Amino acid sequence: MATVQDPHFRDRLNALSEKYGATIPGTMAAISAALSYCCNADADEQSLHKLHELLHGVAGSAATFGYPVLGTEARRLEQEVRPLLGKRPVDVVHWQQLAAMISQYLSWAAIDPKAAEYRV
Repeated sequence: MATVQDPHFRDRLNALSEKYGATIPGTMAAISAALSYCCNADADEQSLHKLHELLHGVAGSAATFGYPVLGTEARRLEQEVRPLLGKRPVDVVHWQQLAAMISQYLSWAAIDPKAAEYRV
């Protein structure tokens, strides 16, 4: 039995990729805001949870819509944040290094979130 092929599949997939791409600046702004809040001395345990949640969202969706490296790097950062959940950023010994890594990711994503390589 022959499979039915949708002649507009690629067009619809490209449209979904473009729609997802249009959300990236807002998502990166939300990650940046969460990161900024985490860097405040009064940041609570929930601040890392919000940052983790945002990174997790990108990690889980980016590759599906044609942004595999964006998602891979978000996953790497999410895995760095996950063990810190339940702590205040100020209580995490290596917080400044992790915050710098996330900041580098945001700078990279602002230039070309569809890049084939992550270079900082």
